[in-house]
Amino acid sequence: MKIAMIGAGYVGLVSAAGFSEFGTDVVCIDKDASRIATLRNGGLPIYEPGLEDLVARNVEAGRLRFGTDLEEAVAGAEAVFIAVGTPSRRGDGHADLSYVHDAAREIARAIRGYTVVVTKSTVPVGTGREIEAIIREVNPAAEFDVASNPEFLREGSAIADFMRPDRVVIGTGSPRARDVMRRLYRPLYLIETPILFTRRETSELIKYAANAFLATKITFINEIADLCEKVGADVHQVARGIGLDGRIGPKFLHPGPGYGGSCFPKDSLALIRTARDTSAPLRIVEAVADINAARKRAMAQRVIDACGGEVKGRTVAILGVTFKPNTDDMRESPSLDIVPMLQAAGANIRAYDPEGMAEAGPLLPDVTWCDDAYDALIDADAVVILTEWNQFRNLDLDRVKALMRAPVFVDFRNIYHPREMAEAGFRYASIGRPLEATTG
Repeated sequence: MKIAMIGAGYVGLVSAAGFSEFGTDVVCIDKDASRIATLRNGGLPIYEPGLEDLVARNVEAGRLRFGTDLEEAVAGAEAVFIAVGTPSRRGDGHADLSYVHDAAREIARAIRGYTVVVTKSTVPVGTGREIEAIIREVNPAAEFDVASNPEFLREGSAIADFMRPDRVVIGTGSPRARDVMRRLYRPLYLIETPILFTRRETSELIKYAANAFLATKITFINEIADLCEKVGADVHQVARGIGLDGRIGPKFLHPGPGYGGSCFPKDSLALIRTARDTSAPLRIVEAVADINAARKRAMAQRVIDACGGEVKGRTVAILGVTFKPNTDDMRESPSLDIVPMLQAAGANIRAYDPEGMAEAGPLLPDVTWCDDAYDALIDADAVVILTEWNQFRNLDLDRVKALMRAPVFVDFRNIYHPREMAEAGFRYASIGRPLEATTG
């Protein structure tokens, strides 16, 4: 089976590599010639654990190729996946579908036989109809169906998520398209992966609803953490207590400085706009988006408060700037709010991230980027953990204290134990835990 993947970004590249691992012949197309050159030379334009080996193995086997010629790739494909970006549109928050529409026009001109055109990009409800209309307008003779197949890839765990997903969602009303998609995902049938066939509109909405629900869980536990601080409760014990309820579950109940990344912020906003446009406002999701934005800004004030209410002229060490560990993705990271606010308050920033500094550099000017965590701590008046990379979980606390000018430790990921940090001589601040917390 041969398919084409339009877009060699995060979703397109991971999906192309995953399908090729299933034994499918995949051509991954991108307009960015430099990105394609990097891939052809064995490099990757993104960081994702395990992806380099997966790509190399399938390129060597001849199942995965990269190019810029969309027409050639589409002409020989049974299915063509659209995996281009859908960023928030400036001014109104709607998903910007210009890249999707452009891809649809190019695909229309290149179709030679029956083809299933599949949206892998996260798109608002009704986008499948728009793609279908575009293709019919550009190429009335084209024989095709449009299907929706949203991705559910977690950055840092994307390979496992593709190869062993919780579910696969496919939206199509065409038996012929369903047959093509069933054959494509046959390896997952063999391991009894739930595969849900729905209407196209339902499939499109499932992705947005899932991300909005997860964003809501994160925001809920963050607000519970704030309440815990006021009443002397431990947010981790609360999260465990409610997470053991099978109706709730333990995932996404970890307090922090607010959610970020490529999906939750933009998808929640796009869903809000769609709901408003259809006169079915989602008030819960609206509140979630507002609370999350305010929380990121409030985190900078927490650092200032931990420093006694003043950071002017002081050095603050930041450990981790990506929105989560095991990625170099800086999109909507809390650091993009917290660091500039600390700088505006007069702080000097020294920072280290294992993978994100190249991406972060242009976004966070006037930051001193360091060689490792301990380098960032030299003469610091406070240290702030923003991203829970594994290498930050077991720092040599004696060395940390010796390097710092003042022992102020702000842990926005609750990696360390409050009582042990106090006993080690740190003025320790975390989220939602009393000083005498019993959890680790």
